Order: sequence, then C-alpha cells, then structure tokens
Amino acid sequence: MSKIIVISGASSGFGALTARALADAGHTVYAGLRDSAGRNAAQVAAARQYATEHGVDLRTVDLDVSSQRSADDAIATILAEQGRVDVVVHNAGHMVTGPTEAFTPEQLAGIYDTNVLGTQRLNRAALPHLRERGEGLLVWVGSSSTRGGTPPYLGPYFAAKAAMDALAVSYAGELARFGIETSIIVPGAFTHGTNHFANSGHPADEAIVAEYDKLYPDLMAEVARRLAALEPADADVAQVARAIVEVVDAPAGRRPFRTHIDPSDDGSSVVSAVADRIRAEFLTRIGLQDLLKPHAQG
Repeated sequence: MSKIIVISGASSGFGALTARALADAGHTVYAGLRDSAGRNAAQVAAARQYATEHGVDLRTVDLDVSSQRSADDAIATILAEQGRVDVVVHNAGHMVTGPTEAFTPEQLAGIYDTNVLGTQRLNRAALPHLRERGEGLLVWVGSSSTRGGTPPYLGPYFAAKAAMDALAVSYAGELARFGIETSIIVPGAFTHGTNHFANSGHPADEAIVAEYDKLYPDLMAEVARRLAALEPADADVAQVARAIVEVVDAPAGRRPFRTHIDPSDDGSSVVSAVADRIRAEFLTRIGLQDLLKPHAQG
C-alpha cells in the first residue's frame, strides 16, 4: 500500500536519494529541506523535475529541524494535503571534522541541535498524529560509528550520532504500545556519492588546531584516504536508499529493528547484534517483552 512519507534533510545525500527511491517504489514522498524558496530552490526544482520525468509523487516541504515551528508547519502541511502521515524518516544531520578539543561548547551544542534535537522536534510534531492512529513507522538514519571502529577527528559528530541512536532505542519501547514501529538504518562510511566530508564543519579554535597539527599533520586527509582504501570498488551509496525502501515496504510488525549497510565492515554489525540482544533479554527479564514489537492497544 502506498504510504505518506516525510524525510528530513532531503536536499542532498542519503535524503535526496531515499526520497527518489521511495517515490519510485510508489509512495507519496515529502522531501523536507530548509529554505526551499532560497538556498535550496534548485533542489526543489530538481525534485519537481524528477517527479514529472518519472511519473512519481515526489514533493518538497519546507522543513528546518532546528525550528519547532518549522517542524510543526511541515507536518501540518502534509496532514492538510494528505490527511495522514505514515512514515517519518529522520535523516537530517551535519558532519564536522577536526580535533575535538578545538570545537567550542557552542559548536558542539549546534551539532547536537541538528543531529539529536532535530529528531525530537520532528517527533513532537508527528507523533501525536501517529499515536492517535495507532500505527506508523519511524526510520532513524544513524551511523556505524556508534558501535563500530572509529577514526579520530570526528568525535563531535560521532557523539551526536550515538546520542541519536540511544534516543531511537528508547523511543522504540515507548512507542510500541501505540502500534508505532522503529527501524534504525546504520550506514558505514561512504567516501563517494555524498557531500558529507566535502561539506563538513570545522573547529572554531584555530590555535588549538595548530597545536594538534604539530603531532597530527594532515590527519583528516589521511583518515579520508584510508577510509577510501577500505571501501570496495562496487560500494554504492544508493544501497542506503534501497535498504530504507525495503524497510518501509516490509510488513508492519516484521520490519528489522536495525539494518547495517557498511561495505567496509567496521564491525558495527557485530557489536550491535550483542547490544540489541542484551536489550531484548533485559526487557524480557523485567517483564516488558511486549515493548519489543509494536502492538496498538485496543
């Protein structure tokens, strides 16, 4: 059945690819992006052209996850046009690179605002509707860095993605009795096909950066080269979009809790399997095993 889907951070990268893939699969997709009449006007036009050329229902909606009003307005727009929302895809995020000490606390707060608080704003806008209906799906686009091998100079970004993952896991149990399902998508490092590294933010304290450069000269460039060397030649960032389509199209109640897409295999899938098993065993031990699967209360 065709679903009504909203995706945050859909102007480029995983978000844009996923919006198109879901629309190709027959769903009505709202690609959420900031400043649709300004900086992202070209992306709005591109989405409209894609929809026309491919005969799919791909739309855009102004959605800035740093603003509760924007999140509320985006969901209200979709409800006014469609009468419902079925799937929320939390994809918006911002990467930063550099020595962690050189980022100001205010910069870290900004990174958390986009990667963590942005999901909370969108949830607060969409969940009242999903809870009232007693069904729905939250898809969280995380990172293999949360439990896999991690290189240095990505600390603030990795910390924010880990916080988002923890929030997703907690929400999964808290929403199960409302019939709302959770699925966490875990991409590894893709060095081609997205602008994550090219558009990454940098530390504000250049004096601290200079101190680190004495012992870690060109470290980020070295990390990027080594990650690229690990990546198989056939690695395709579109795999992430295809995995999300498979999750959305899977029968309700039988979707995977976590899906890894990591061609370089940083070990995250191994650690996550243990962590998710421990979560399931612990909830069972304390008599809350019903929180492991969505089931709307009658």
